[in-house]
Amino acid sequence: LVLLDFLRVTRLVHQQQGAAQGSPSMSEKSCTIRTRKFLTNRLLARKQFITDVLHPGRPNVPKSELKERLAKMYDVRDPNCIFVFGFRTQFGGGKSTGFGLIYDNLDSAKKFEPKYRLVRNGLDTREQRSRKNMKERKNRTKKLRGAKKSAVTGKK
Repeated sequence: LVLLDFLRVTRLVHQQQGAAQGSPSMSEKSCTIRTRKFLTNRLLARKQFITDVLHPGRPNVPKSELKERLAKMYDVRDPNCIFVFGFRTQFGGGKSTGFGLIYDNLDSAKKFEPKYRLVRNGLDTREQRSRKNMKERKNRTKKLRGAKKSAVTGKK
């Protein structure tokens, strides 16, 4: 019983010392960004690369922070031209690997990026449709063929 009280007191003392020293919080802990397999893709007007993020003591790094750091590294004026995705954290944590794209301008980003990625980055809006309407349309098209089917779906 006395031992448990001693442990509680020492834990409190350590926590207070850590707070007094100003121990870094989650957002203040540093992370290192390295890029590899860097390629300049002139056809798609972009630079593409694999991003390795070292973040010891942190679960992962927000994509907004990665965009800011990549913008500084590669002198990008508009951070909306940067797209980072596909991050996987290694077992045990501390390192994540993903893919990054930096477009030359916003027009080429909107032209070549898939719509779902534009929506994620706030450059486009998602069309809101009810689940029931989508299912009803799907079942109507199953009964039709040819030109009538394309008339129901609204496609060419």
